Amino acid sequence: MKKYQVIQNQQRKYKNWPKAAIIILNYNNWQDTIECLESVLRNDYLNYQVIVIDNGSQDNSMEYIKAWAEGRQEVLTPEPTHPLYHLSHPPIKKPIPYIYYTREEAEKGGDFELEEKLTKEWQEQRKSNNKELIPTSPYPLIFIQTGENLGFAGGNNVGIRYALKKNDCKYVLLLNNDTVVEKNFLSELVKVAKYNLEAKIIGGKILYYDNPNKIWYAGGKLDLWRGSGYHFNINKKDDRINGIKEVSFVTGCLMLIKKKVFNYVSLFPEEYFLYLEDTDFCYSVLDKGFKLYVNLDSKIYHKVSSTVSGSNKVSPTTVYYITRNRLYFMMKRQKSFVKKCVFLAFFGITRLCRLCQWIIEHKIENIKSIFNGIKDAWKEKLGKQI
Repeated sequence: MKKYQVIQNQQRKYKNWPKAAIIILNYNNWQDTIECLESVLRNDYLNYQVIVIDNGSQDNSMEYIKAWAEGRQEVLTPEPTHPLYHLSHPPIKKPIPYIYYTREEAEKGGDFELEEKLTKEWQEQRKSNNKELIPTSPYPLIFIQTGENLGFAGGNNVGIRYALKKNDCKYVLLLNNDTVVEKNFLSELVKVAKYNLEAKIIGGKILYYDNPNKIWYAGGKLDLWRGSGYHFNINKKDDRINGIKEVSFVTGCLMLIKKKVFNYVSLFPEEYFLYLEDTDFCYSVLDKGFKLYVNLDSKIYHKVSSTVSGSNKVSPTTVYYITRNRLYFMMKRQKSFVKKCVFLAFFGITRLCRLCQWIIEHKIENIKSIFNGIKDAWKEKLGKQI
């Protein structure tokens, strides 16, 4: 059977499945974003559109990503010997049509007529490519330049505002750019969203990119005593940990959100800039009486921390924002004065242990980052509440 006939059969099968907007945020990391796009654009859920947000990168990222879509930039990662090479190779056929927006243009909903025109042209073109490996999305790519680094929440919010203003999708999916995905990752998430009316946010299983049998996230819990969300089964072997489960924390690395949620809660809180904005967002959704789930049959692979430090080691940037933002989150969300005091005591002891560790390891920048995080949290939040 020709590939186009297969596509037609799949489209009939999924014709009643609603559209999902996949938002991928890039910052100075175009190689990973291109690899991510190669894997996403071959997934088996056919009613989706990819929106790439560039958060004011300083490495000319958007030009490289445009060149990739036009067929002028090859996929540079991973090495052919990598166990996940098959998820992004061989490269899909280029060129892939795209529309480029500034932040202001996107937040107004973009150019409807241009998008309709390119979509029709692209769908006709796909019919003739029956011997080629073509993107499974019937829509052109959307590229948005924010013009500055708005942080994780701010950058993703630009994409969410575009999707909400355009008003043609039922789901918004946040996906880290330093990931690659299994072909059924999205269809498994939408399966839960479609048939479970209680589920308002759905996550999946996230494994380490460099150790694909090891779990990074397989569900999670929002813990006000700790002032954060934490992961279930982290660093455990991926051995028969499957199924659909209710949780209280879904990481923003992979988060399918029903669009109707935004009728009741605000977008991601931008005061965090980096880290814990997903924790705060989950709290807001739970606070409205909604439920969160994971489908552990949906799998992706994450290059953990590569956008911040380039490795799995904790960077001073990570230390600063996690220190500051855990204090932010507790002051904002914990209503009990006693529990706030317990948290501060627990937090103080654990930070002291970290400081001792980093003094021994001579990690002076990490030590400075802890003190700067506490100082800024006190100045901006704690000092006004205590």
